[in-house]
Amino acid sequence: MDRLELEAKPKFLIDDKGKKRGVLLSSKVYRRIEELIEDLEDTIDLLKAEREAVSFTPYEKFRKNRIKIRGESTYKE
Repeated sequence: MDRLELEAKPKFLIDDKGKKRGVLLSSKVYRRIEELIEDLEDTIDLLKAEREAVSFTPYEKFRKNRIKIRGESTYKE
């Protein structure tokens, strides 16, 4: 069970007819939900980029080329 589930304890706003119309969460839980949504959006963007990519450059090759472009003479980690 995720810690978020244990901390959530939402309070519902009920209208005159007994229908749930809203929910109240602690700011901590709300921020955690925002973080989870951002992580999911990042994952979707990455998967989309991988699916649409024509080719990839291995990181080591990219890093060496980047160093050359910046004029650095040695390979740094």
